[in-house]
Amino acid sequence: MLTAIDSHMETLDGADHGTQGASRPLNGRDIRILGLSALGGALEFYDFVIFVYFATVVGQLFFPVEMPDWLRLVQTFGIFAAGYLARPLGGIIMAHFGDLLGRKKMFMLSIFLMAVPTLVMGSLPTYDTIGVMAPILLLLMRVLQGAAIGGEAPGAWVFVTEHVPARHTAFATSTLSAGLVGGILLGSLVATAINALFDDATITAWAWRLPFLLGGVLGFVTLYLRRWLHETPVFTEMQQRQSLSTELPVKLILRDHLRGVMLAMGVTWLLTAAVVVTILMTPTLLQNFAGIDRGLTLEANIVAIVCVMIGCLVAGRLADRFGDGLMLLIWSVGLGVSFWVFFGRMQISTVGLFPLYAVVGFFVGLTGLVPAIAVKAFPAAIRFTGLSFSYNVAYAIFGGLTPMVVTLSIKVMPMSPALYVAIVCTIGALIGLGLMRVHHRYRRVAASAG
Repeated sequence: MLTAIDSHMETLDGADHGTQGASRPLNGRDIRILGLSALGGALEFYDFVIFVYFATVVGQLFFPVEMPDWLRLVQTFGIFAAGYLARPLGGIIMAHFGDLLGRKKMFMLSIFLMAVPTLVMGSLPTYDTIGVMAPILLLLMRVLQGAAIGGEAPGAWVFVTEHVPARHTAFATSTLSAGLVGGILLGSLVATAINALFDDATITAWAWRLPFLLGGVLGFVTLYLRRWLHETPVFTEMQQRQSLSTELPVKLILRDHLRGVMLAMGVTWLLTAAVVVTILMTPTLLQNFAGIDRGLTLEANIVAIVCVMIGCLVAGRLADRFGDGLMLLIWSVGLGVSFWVFFGRMQISTVGLFPLYAVVGFFVGLTGLVPAIAVKAFPAAIRFTGLSFSYNVAYAIFGGLTPMVVTLSIKVMPMSPALYVAIVCTIGALIGLGLMRVHHRYRRVAASAG
């Protein structure tokens, strides 16, 4: 892993990830780009995650009634996981053309490919109507969503970091990450509103469709908003210099940048544990295995997500000032400890549900640091492909399998979600220590050379 971190520093030394004038402050144009990118990402991410908030209802409607509840939940999370498993293919294809044809074009395409299947999901007939074709169609729509989101997050991170000054890279990615988390917040708010406005019978009958239909509409709103964004200065300059990659980008990263791939996949594993387990799965786990009321868990989830957004921005700002490694170390340790305390407490009592979950959410803000580390691991000509390949393959493996593994293991080991998060956060802390060590070494070499 240290050799991968060395690669990170070598790429950073010749950094071309920000705009010209790398030491200038953020200006109004930068803020507008960050704002529009974050807003668009929030609306697209809402489309992708709304499924998990209605996993229990969807499981009842799209699988046979006689199926045991735990098995139905596992199968439903399996369809949820299919979206993650489809991410690498969609991400690699869009990243390939993003490195050759431009970042903005793929930025527009990803949202269109997300909006259509989300609308269809809200209109699908259930198992009672068409039998086994219901879960098959649901699975197909989820795969299309996964292909779309595979190009969204990496493309967005590359887009914003190539617009802003290099010394604001972490804040730029943390702002966008906060926007993506805002999409989860929107999903949680909509789920809470549906739960408050309708009784269980009405939700099961038809109200569960409303969040998906809303998501499809919001997707087309996002498509309109992104018309106002411009191609990145870094890509434009590469076009003018005719320095775009002449080889297949994915071939180059596998041949020449495996150390960067290792680093990006390592920090992505940390991101998946933070988001999938502590934010997306925890409300359902608390409902099904701790017996906590659905409305209460969703309300607590909203508080946690707001704190994630705050944690992202704080972590990003501090990382630009004190270094990615130190902040990754602090946030990883904080998340591992806080989630262990929180999940253990919820097995006994709901006292402290809101404040403890809020602390967990703040440390999930490490998701703002991950892209700042990963985006620096690749040169500009293949950056989109390198980040997309590493991020999506890691997310497919860890994010896709985690829901099923955790759901199965919690039956025999109630603390398995917290144990999993603690193990991955330990790895995150070690990566943070490695980054600190290598940064210190490079600063010392630079000082000697000066």
